Amino acid sequence: MDALVGVITQSLILGVMVLGVYISYKILDFPDMSVDGSFSLGGAIIAVSLKSGLSPITGCLLAIAGGLVAGLLTGILNVKLRISNLLSGILVMGILYSVNLRIMGKANIALFNTNHIFKSGSSSIIISLAIIAVCKILLDLFLKTGLGYTLKAVGDNSQMVQSLGIEVGKIKILGLMISNGLVSFSGCIMAQYQGFSDVSMGMGTLVLGIACVIIGESFISKIFKTKETSIIILGTILYQLVIYIALNAGLTSTDLKLITSFIIILFLSLGDLKKPVFKQKISILRRGAYVKN
Repeated sequence: MDALVGVITQSLILGVMVLGVYISYKILDFPDMSVDGSFSLGGAIIAVSLKSGLSPITGCLLAIAGGLVAGLLTGILNVKLRISNLLSGILVMGILYSVNLRIMGKANIALFNTNHIFKSGSSSIIISLAIIAVCKILLDLFLKTGLGYTLKAVGDNSQMVQSLGIEVGKIKILGLMISNGLVSFSGCIMAQYQGFSDVSMGMGTLVLGIACVIIGESFISKIFKTKETSIIILGTILYQLVIYIALNAGLTSTDLKLITSFIIILFLSLGDLKKPVFKQKISILRRGAYVKN
């Protein structure tokens, strides 16, 4: 039971990261590789902040600020210097790896003896639930504003938005800043929960985030008719539960990338099976088989 609670808690913390990936990947159609570095950046900043005697709240705010700067850098490379989406993210990811090492001074920092948000006396799952709820509500409110609708429009049809006299580049940079800010905040919370920060803790963040988005949209959305942000969070929980079951079935942690790939393929297939076009093709094939017989 304790292990299951731990899985749910980690899912809620990672849900904040997935909300960030949702902005860049789904809304902006921007596969932002820099989130791998932003996740570790959040962990690095909170670790050094707590070791320096700063409060956990201050450390979390600094981690968010660091993520905003990372997103700003990615946006500038893409918008101002005309570097492609993928390459600009890869470049910033490489930069952040060195920056994180410079911030931490070593590959990892233990936080077991420091005062952090999970040492407040409250249950870890309650704290995580409160954090993801606040992030979700704030993001939902933002997406309902004029700026939020403009952000969605830029991802759907940037040429149309540009024809209205809106500077698309600035909107894209803003979206990347919010995305990386959320990812860095998630890394900050995860470092406090697991009790240490590691320079490579963000490895595979983008793939994990995309997997959760795909699961939410291709499977959860068919069961629950609710906001996309809620669907994404439920997709994250389901993904982590599948990983937990797979590991308990005998697979090892070295198989995680293999498991992730199979999970994505599985849920994409399930999503296709429920599409009307797919069902129509099946019906045609069945009628053809009937005529032959």
